[in-house]
Amino acid sequence: MNWNKNIEDPRRRLLVKALAAGFFSSAIGSREAIAQALGGRPAPLPAGKSIYRIEGQVLVDGQPATPDTQIAANSTIQTGKDSEVVYAVGETAHLQRSESQVTLETKQADSMVVSGLRVLTGKILSVFPSGRPVRMATKNASIGIRGTGIYMESDPEQTYFCTCYGTADIASMDDPTSRETVVSRHHDRPLYILSGQQAGQNIRLAPFIDHTDQELMLIEALVGRTPPFVFPRDDYRQPRRRTY
Repeated sequence: MNWNKNIEDPRRRLLVKALAAGFFSSAIGSREAIAQALGGRPAPLPAGKSIYRIEGQVLVDGQPATPDTQIAANSTIQTGKDSEVVYAVGETAHLQRSESQVTLETKQADSMVVSGLRVLTGKILSVFPSGRPVRMATKNASIGIRGTGIYMESDPEQTYFCTCYGTADIASMDDPTSRETVVSRHHDRPLYILSGQQAGQNIRLAPFIDHTDQELMLIEALVGRTPPFVFPRDDYRQPRRRTY
């Protein structure tokens, strides 16, 4: 299985080059470099607006999405091949990659509070407000998070899950003996959640792949927050991605 088969788009490669050049040594530099690389100045979305950026074919609740489409806390978002959408709902924000289907869940139909995330297939980077529990599910994983930034890739055979920061309770759907609680400050323990392995062996360590701190900074900015880490120049000179 190849989790890194997609070729990065030019703007994301530009973002990585900006990072390597040291543009992220200050908060102002961070915002300007992200703006140059990803388009637009990261800032909280105005009231009534859900989508920050949309590329390619994106459906929201079965209808073609535009920059003016509003996404609810119980919407289903689908991206086509070579497509991507960056959006915010309530106090949550998400970067959904191509060929992904994600359903947001809420406990009240008219609420903008996202209480769950179901990833049928694909890849998503998400951030959530501190202290609010959220349930996440894929075909083979059940995950409870609290005030967390996460990256997830869902496939019929396995789930990749990185607790970028915060706390996550992770369990295999098929094996109740395979469970783990991760408390992470900075991508400390990425995991694969599998199916069909021996009891107690359906959670394995994984590498750090396919997401960046700059993408987390971008989506946190859309809901008026910043990630709980900084970018000291001496400590972060190149991207922490296996694909580069």
